[in-house]
Amino acid sequence: MRAVAGLPGPQALLLGATGAGALFSLIDTPYPALAPLQNLPTLVIVAGLWLALRRWPMPTSAILCIAAFMALHTIGGRYIYSYVPYEQWLGALGLPSIDHAFGLGRNSWDRLVHFSFGALWAWPIACWLARHRGLSPALATYIAVEFVLAGSALYEIFEWQLTVVMAGPDADAYNGQQGDVWDPQKDMAIAGLGALTTAVWLRLRAISSY
Repeated sequence: MRAVAGLPGPQALLLGATGAGALFSLIDTPYPALAPLQNLPTLVIVAGLWLALRRWPMPTSAILCIAAFMALHTIGGRYIYSYVPYEQWLGALGLPSIDHAFGLGRNSWDRLVHFSFGALWAWPIACWLARHRGLSPALATYIAVEFVLAGSALYEIFEWQLTVVMAGPDADAYNGQQGDVWDPQKDMAIAGLGALTTAVWLRLRAISSY
């Protein structure tokens, strides 16, 4: 596939589809007051990635990881996370309930996305550090895990401050806390678990060159 605006065709297609998905997710959204807060920033991220990749090329596998994460986030953003109807989707496909099988007792789409943040961003970050900063694969992978932990903490602080600025049910709905006082800590922990899972996988594969 030919290059598009300075990017390899497959990468341009992935980023274009990611941005389009974020826009289309806002059409007839059940939560028009809050969904744009979740998904419009995706467009900024896509634009920033497009510009960054022209200066710092990356393998398509890394962009695929980012696009997969953003797709999961876009679905969550459309339903402001707490109300993603994945149980109804499973039922429509004749599949068993995940919530009942694992005794989750809450909508857990946000848990999936936090885990995916760690699991799917660790490889792109490690790859960038190794390729463009000359770090060894082991050190690049370690810093990628630390980046995920720091990024998760900063995001939880952002949510806290947004809750202070917003009022009442809108803030609670945006946060997706669902009555769990330990929700931020669990989100950070599961993101770290995702990053560690990818880090172990990378080291077991003994990837010597990123």
